[in-house]
Amino acid sequence: MIEKNFITSGRNTVIHKVKKFDLLILNGEKSVVIVSHRGIGLYKGTIPEKRSSAKKAYQDIVDITATELFGEEKTLLFIQALDGVEYKIDYSKEGTDSFIKIHQNHYM
Repeated sequence: MIEKNFITSGRNTVIHKVKKFDLLILNGEKSVVIVSHRGIGLYKGTIPEKRSSAKKAYQDIVDITATELFGEEKTLLFIQALDGVEYKIDYSKEGTDSFIKIHQNHYM
């Protein structure tokens, strides 16, 4: 069994587990979000073609639409980051200041 750098919870929550790896959150054709041990933001870089390339760059690709995760695009996604904050990503507000917001401070 392969150890993942994240786990899922409920119908729309991703929990970041490993400080060494950043998560690249893909949700269909929508903006790519990066989750690191320092927080969360929009990813401006190039998405690695293969998971092995991502691993070499200390990144993990999290495709929300994959059947082993949620199996569909999500409008609302929650990310529990290693900085102790749960973030709410509202894809209906993509491109605004409300796209990524703090949902809960210090959930741990």
